Amino acid sequence: MSAGTDSPLFPGKFFISTVLEALETKSTMAGALGRRYLMRAAMAGIIIGLLYGAHYGVIAAFDQVTVGDGTLYQLGRLVAAVTFGWALVFIYYSRSELLTSNMMIVTIGAYHRRTTWGRALRLLGLCYVGNFVGGLLVALLVRFSTLAEGATLAQMVASVEHKLAFVTDGPTGWADLVVRAVLCNFCINLAMLLVYNGLIKDDLTKSLVMIVAVFIFAFLGLEHSVANTVLFTIVGLQEGIDVGLAAGNVGLALIGNFVGGGLLIGLYYAYVNDDSRWLRNNPPAS
Repeated sequence: MSAGTDSPLFPGKFFISTVLEALETKSTMAGALGRRYLMRAAMAGIIIGLLYGAHYGVIAAFDQVTVGDGTLYQLGRLVAAVTFGWALVFIYYSRSELLTSNMMIVTIGAYHRRTTWGRALRLLGLCYVGNFVGGLLVALLVRFSTLAEGATLAQMVASVEHKLAFVTDGPTGWADLVVRAVLCNFCINLAMLLVYNGLIKDDLTKSLVMIVAVFIFAFLGLEHSVANTVLFTIVGLQEGIDVGLAAGNVGLALIGNFVGGGLLIGLYYAYVNDDSRWLRNNPPAS
């Protein structure tokens, strides 16, 4: 059975071959075209910054609407999560580079020995730097504007306080944060699995898959290392932030994100669709 050909026993071969082709492109860019790779990663950071800012703006807007003795805050969270869901769609169709989806790709590549862990970590490192630079650009633009003032800024600050509390709460909070990060990138890369596996042919369904995946992570309050980095940068330039606690949050989120996307999706699907041992023990009839 050739690579990229699905079978009832190994139905994800097309997915694996698609991922390996994507890895080859990313590895070439991260090497010979490193500057352009950083720029593509920076674009993902910009998209995350804009859409995450819109997410908090939507929540703030609904929270200002009074109904009876309360507000439309919870409805705002629903609409905001759908709004932020478009971030992954924009990143995918603009061919930008996002750290968390690349965790799955490099893990599959390392399993199939198409890359080394050294080169994989370099690619991920460059991607994170680019994502941060893009988020920093958005944060600087926001700092010298009125985009994040009043209720919107209050929502962002409250979110940052909640996220940093995971770190100050000790081992219980750390475990909570890691679990949320695992589930976050599991959702993101499950969406990318469905986009890459060749079964979904139309762009509308691909977009809906990505929107739903991000909706789940945004609405449930799961932890995304890049989104957190961008949020901390925006709030840090506006109000100041404890850099040590922010770094602790991002560090734990990176670990959880890698487990959720790199291992639970990437390594799992690389293994269950590896037909090499089967073919050695069951050679095709001549």
